[in-house]
Amino acid sequence: MDSSLATHLVTENGRRSLQRFLEPLLGLAGVQTDPLGPFMVDGEEYFLPRLTFRGPNSSDPIRIGLFAAIHGDEPAGAVAAATFLRELAQEPALAENFHVQIYPICNPTGFEDNTRYSRKGRDLNREFWRASVEAEVQILERELRSSHFSGIIQLHADDTSEGIYGFVRGHTLTENLLRPALREAGQILPRNINATIDGFAARDGIIYDHYDGVLAAPAQIEPAPFEIILETPHRAPLDLQVRALVVALRVILSEYRRLVAFAANI
Repeated sequence: MDSSLATHLVTENGRRSLQRFLEPLLGLAGVQTDPLGPFMVDGEEYFLPRLTFRGPNSSDPIRIGLFAAIHGDEPAGAVAAATFLRELAQEPALAENFHVQIYPICNPTGFEDNTRYSRKGRDLNREFWRASVEAEVQILERELRSSHFSGIIQLHADDTSEGIYGFVRGHTLTENLLRPALREAGQILPRNINATIDGFAARDGIIYDHYDGVLAAPAQIEPAPFEIILETPHRAPLDLQVRALVVALRVILSEYRRLVAFAANI
């Protein structure tokens, strides 16, 4: 594993350390840190980290929400979100016209324990918009209601897939964002082009259905955001998963900016 990636996943007392994960991100140029919470788990206080980057020329910004590690045993998404945030800080033009809110660890106890589920034994990504009592879900639902995102991107890993793929929903332009993102990410990891992926019908690595209860925009929200879920092959080397996800994120922002500019000129 690349040493710069390993720093994000150091452990303390047999657990991954949230503090050590976040340390390299604090103080980055242009990055605001505003954790959400607190909430209690087994007598310990937790927060959901939220880091915000506002790109140049964003007086009326395009708001993007980037969510990772809602399954705690999928670290590539968390590391990719952190890596992408570093790239934005180093190259702000990547986020021109954008206000990017990054939630790199949506399941902090699962991340610490390296488990899919929260420490309460819940798969948080089956709890959304179902009157969940889980604090992490309630916090994120408030964010999804109030942040008025133009786009929502989730980062996941699939241990049954040999290639990268994605889910689309919401905005009619979503497929036009995911397709070029998968094409570029496919230069780093193979694309899963099976007709059935994760139990769903798929075409060219794109699934148009979804599981009930996944993190998503509220129903009937207007205007509807584009929603993309990127899935890397969990068994692939971590550095390749991270590189593929970061490339895909760069493409999605670039393509969406281009499509918005095109629509404005029609």
